Order: sequence, then structure tokens, then C-alpha cells
Amino acid sequence: MKDVEFIATSFAVPERVVTNDQLASFMDTSDEWISKRTGIKRRHISEKENTSSLAFRAVKQLQEKSNFTPDEIDLIIVATMSPDNMTPSTAAMVQEMLGAKNAVAFDLSAACSGFSYALSVARSILLSNHWQKAIVIGAEVLSKLIDWRDRSTAVLFGDGAGAVLLSASEEKHVLGQDLKTFGELGNKLTAGYTKPMKNLLENNRQMSAFEMDGREVYRFVTHQVPDSILRAVQQANISLNAIDHFLLHQANERIIKQVAKKLDQPLSKFPMNIAEYGNTAAASEAILLAECVANNVIKKGDVIAMSGFGGGLTIATLIFKF
Repeated sequence: MKDVEFIATSFAVPERVVTNDQLASFMDTSDEWISKRTGIKRRHISEKENTSSLAFRAVKQLQEKSNFTPDEIDLIIVATMSPDNMTPSTAAMVQEMLGAKNAVAFDLSAACSGFSYALSVARSILLSNHWQKAIVIGAEVLSKLIDWRDRSTAVLFGDGAGAVLLSASEEKHVLGQDLKTFGELGNKLTAGYTKPMKNLLENNRQMSAFEMDGREVYRFVTHQVPDSILRAVQQANISLNAIDHFLLHQANERIIKQVAKKLDQPLSKFPMNIAEYGNTAAASEAILLAECVANNVIKKGDVIAMSGFGGGLTIATLIFKF
């Protein structure tokens, strides 16, 4: 086995849609304010489905598209920062729902870079173990981590899941990658903080809500993401012009436009769906990939630069032939 290839893609989002105008009904904001600063118009918000349920719904679509049997799956990785539980992992829950009794399953936490990190990890595990098939999922129910009174974060995020089926291949598909973590900047984007209590009876088992220094994260991303893409392209030994599509984490329309400008690449190469889904963290790139494939924007043989960035702070860029 020389590499892994992408066999199928899928995504699932909650039915409930919350528009900017609906947010404006209970917080000091407006559609104009949100749209101008982020490019977001709507987001899908879960009412009943937890992270594992959305992830499994995406996996069932994968199964319908590729006709694999659960016993064929060797590995399941769920990238998420909003799991159902600390344990069991969301991936273990998906494994049980699918009946994939032969699959090793675990979660990976790298926030908005999680899906790209998980693809890299899955590829390495398949190669080293000579396994044949893996399912990689990015899934989030961020709405349960949000303080819905905080305008600086509540307007940004949505829920959803995306999945890919990877399979062993004799041909080279992953051409280059660049993974980096900037732990010294970790306090710029946080969620789910817990602390031990001296008085055990005061332990209320609550986690902190999502908090972000938007200005600092914007500065970090617009400097580091272009550099990461350039390093991955150099490793792949191709030019930027050889890349057909740049799939960036859908955090902010202004960020994507700035990265395109810095790379001197046409914005038409940067598909966006942030207007419909908002920032879905680890699910973002997975949903975008699946939607582009479904709409025939991405075709077999296209060269893709996928770059995730966010909490950690982290960056992960993969260059691959779809």
C-alpha cells in the first residue's frame, strides 16, 4: 500500500435554521452587522441531535454512496471539540451505532484544525498497519458550548458533521502536509474549562463557555495560514497555480479573502459555504468538501489544498489529489 484515497464524502446538519434576524431578536446585533463582518447569514442549530447522532447520520450517507459493510472498516476517527461525553468517545459511539466491530475508534481534539489533523493521523495508521478502510468525521454541536448572550461568539457558530471514507491505494494521493501547534497562543480561543475544587462538595461539574479574542485570532490566521499552505505546496513539489481548489476552514469570509490575496490566487478557487452554516469548527472542512463534491465543483483528479486553523492554536494544511 502506497497511500490512501478519498472514496466518498458526505455531510449532515440539523434541520433547525437560525438566521441573523432571529439572533437580533434577543441580542444587540443585526443581519447587516453580522454579514459585513463575517459573511454569515444563517446557521444550523441542533435541537435534539448530539454530536454522535450527527456524525452517524453523515456515516450512513457514506455507506449509501459506497456500499461498504461495517465489518470492512478498520478505523473510525471523530474530530470534535464538542463530544457527547468525555468517555465513551464519540467515535466509539459511532462504531457501536454502525456495528463496525472490527474498527479501532477514538476522538481527536484539535478544534477547527481537527478534520485535517484526523485525516493525517488516519492515513498514517492505515499505512503503518496495512489496514484498508477508515472513516474520518468532523462533527460538532457547538451550540451547547456557546453563551448565547455573548454577541462576540454566539453569531459565529453552527452545528453539523461531515465524513469521508478513506481506502488503501497503490497510487500517491497525499502530496504534502504542514501541521503546527502554537500552544503559547492557546488562551486566545478557549472552551470547556474545568477546575478541581478544594472543597469536594462545591464541585458543580460545569464547563466554561466558548471565549475568543477575535482580533488576535484574525491576526494569527491571516499571517500563518498562507505560510502553512506555502510550506505544504513546497513539500508537494508543485506550484500554487497547480492547485484547483483551496478548501479553507469556514471561520470568516474576510479571512478567506485575505488568504487568497496573500497567495495571489483567484477567489474563485476558494469555495465558501459560511453564509449557510457559519463556523462549524472541526466539521467545517468536511462539510465544505462533501458539498463541493456533491455539486460537482470538485472532481476526481483535482488537486486540493485543505487548511484548518483554530483552537490550540493550531494549523493543518494537506495537499491531496482527490
